[in-house]
Amino acid sequence: MINRIFKFQYLFKIFIFLPLIFYFGKRSYIAFDEGFYALQARWILDKGNWIVPLWWNDYVLDRTIGLQFLIAKSQDIFGRNIFSAYLPTTAAAILMLFITFKLHEEFFSNKYAIISPLILCTTYIWFDYSHLATQDIIYSCLVTLGVFSLIKIKSKDNKFYLLLFGIWIGLSFMMKTFLVLVPLLSLLPYLYIKKNLFFSKFFWLGLLIGFIPYLFWALSINPYLEKNIIFYLVEKFNILSTKNTFTNPFYYYFWNIPATFMPWSLFAIIGTIHNTFESKDKKYILSFFPLILIGILSIFSTKTPYYTLQISSIFTLNTYVGIKYLFNSKRFKRIFIFFTSKIVPLFVVSLTITYYFFFKNVGNFNIKENTFLIIGLLFFGLSWSFIKDKNSFQEILIILIIGPYLLTTFLLQSGLFTDRSREIRETMEYISSLDTVKNQEIKVDTSGIKNSRSQSKIIRISLLTPKLGEGLESIEQLKKSELAWSTEFKEIKNNNYSYEVIYENDILNPWKLIIKK
Repeated sequence: MINRIFKFQYLFKIFIFLPLIFYFGKRSYIAFDEGFYALQARWILDKGNWIVPLWWNDYVLDRTIGLQFLIAKSQDIFGRNIFSAYLPTTAAAILMLFITFKLHEEFFSNKYAIISPLILCTTYIWFDYSHLATQDIIYSCLVTLGVFSLIKIKSKDNKFYLLLFGIWIGLSFMMKTFLVLVPLLSLLPYLYIKKNLFFSKFFWLGLLIGFIPYLFWALSINPYLEKNIIFYLVEKFNILSTKNTFTNPFYYYFWNIPATFMPWSLFAIIGTIHNTFESKDKKYILSFFPLILIGILSIFSTKTPYYTLQISSIFTLNTYVGIKYLFNSKRFKRIFIFFTSKIVPLFVVSLTITYYFFFKNVGNFNIKENTFLIIGLLFFGLSWSFIKDKNSFQEILIILIIGPYLLTTFLLQSGLFTDRSREIRETMEYISSLDTVKNQEIKVDTSGIKNSRSQSKIIRISLLTPKLGEGLESIEQLKKSELAWSTEFKEIKNNNYSYEVIYENDILNPWKLIIKK
């Protein structure tokens, strides 16, 4: 009987994450970066080219083909549908939650270990990127796996973890190339303590195994290039390390991290500070590692929110520490209870009411999206208002989790984080039903890609085009009865053929579907 109860608890722990991970409704891509990678994956399958990343008829040599390969292989195995495109990210997200669970056990015992992955999957930035077909969650999962394997290395006898610590480095390079140096540099203080691992043949064997995908790809792509692929990757790194469109001031992460790690930011900051006074292992991993990493990223010219995803599991552990510290503090407990049970609910409810009366019709949200968003916010505010001074620590943890859990569940099931280009999807569904378009290949006039706006639109349009054709340098290359997406339609006659607009509207603007008659 007891064993059955334990089995049920194990199943419940799995089941509780399902509404936060899986969405089975209609999906659509955003353009950057997931749409870009999904389109490259489509070309892999269409053209049978698993080696060179493409942008229409040109090579894209500023990145590896790691993610595109995974998306294409997933669609090759499970079907060419959008759900399959998200499976690599979903699998990495699940693995990252499991590793976070194991990290909690390693640092704080198995009691309340389920809390840390629940905090992670209700953190805004992790929740957002775990539902994007990009390499960011996959890379962050690999970094978290590397940290976990490093912690588990106690001696030269831990062969499996020595091997694993080597493997993650090469796989991470295949995902994010030189960005892998950032967590490695941030781990230097702890690596110095465990420097004996570098004398283990299993570490070096793991390093070689991890780099096999990159080495195989690099050798395969070189015959197509004028110089080794590494030089193109270095050029991209140099662009990112100098002033560009993603350049932000040094203090960028000082406000961006608290904003993107909502609603747990304050607890994470308190926990990180508190852990600096803890034992050696906790201090080096839970405090020094994320702080050094943020410092390195702050020096780097390019700064984006998803760069900090690689420390999201660590911040999750620090969040747990921060909550526990505030609960046990005679000095701060009352402030903690007042803030979470009064200030936060009042702010969330006020925000919800303001949105409902003043901003509900400003955006492009439909009734379902607005309803789910409003209900989720109200449940969040209402749940935290039940926090009382007399609650036990376990009760506090449960109540704190319920609010963000319900909010993120409603947000996911509303489609806001999965059907991100809903209006374009609905328009393309209508266009695909037209008799003129059915079973017809549609080409693209690439001369119309003149700015980020037109590029963003054509990426999403192309992904939703049932039969996508080649890229054209101009519409004059169209043959009789052929269809194309173009931005510049002119009433011209060429060899007695004229062009006709089949469909255009503001949602697809500046792109129009034309036919050569």
